[in-house]
Amino acid sequence: MTPLPDLAGASLAVVTIDVHRGHLDPAVATMPLAADGATRVVAANGRLVAAARDHGLPVVHVVTSYHGVEEISSNPWWASVAGSDATRGGVLRHQLPGSPGLEVMPQVLDAARDIVVSSKKRYDCFHATELDHVLRSRGVDTLLLTGVNTNSCVLATTIAANTRDYRAIVVAECVDTMDPTHHDTALAIIGQAFGWVASLDDVVSAL
Repeated sequence: MTPLPDLAGASLAVVTIDVHRGHLDPAVATMPLAADGATRVVAANGRLVAAARDHGLPVVHVVTSYHGVEEISSNPWWASVAGSDATRGGVLRHQLPGSPGLEVMPQVLDAARDIVVSSKKRYDCFHATELDHVLRSRGVDTLLLTGVNTNSCVLATTIAANTRDYRAIVVAECVDTMDPTHHDTALAIIGQAFGWVASLDDVVSAL
């Protein structure tokens, strides 16, 4: 963990990354998080977004969504592991049109208030999506980042936020990965070079 920055005068938003059924609902997930991790991540995110809404903060859910399998298979790495026993072996079935996996976990979503950005195609939530516009149009300068996977989408998005001069804070209990041996390493990389890694209790207390 790293000490939280001074948030006085900061304009915050929660940005959840792929907190959807495709990772977190064992009944339908095409690239599932371990069941115990999924339960913990959903509960932690539910607590964070409830606190954020209580303080009038924007909550933005970024969801991977493809028009067709060709948008997935055009990535050479994903094509190379598709169908294997790798954690991303199910990638060519992941988040396709009509999939229940496209739905944000209901414990985390307030459809009347939250913003859903459903144009994510790669690990970086900013790449080819409207996320930056959604945030800057609301004057946001500080991101509370959560979601799946710590060592891919969370890491890539934190790096992208850093390069855009956002203050990036990863909420430790609200992230996890299908690659558990790399979770702590990803958080260490973030805390060393790209942003803050803070506990859920500290973040909620600071709001």
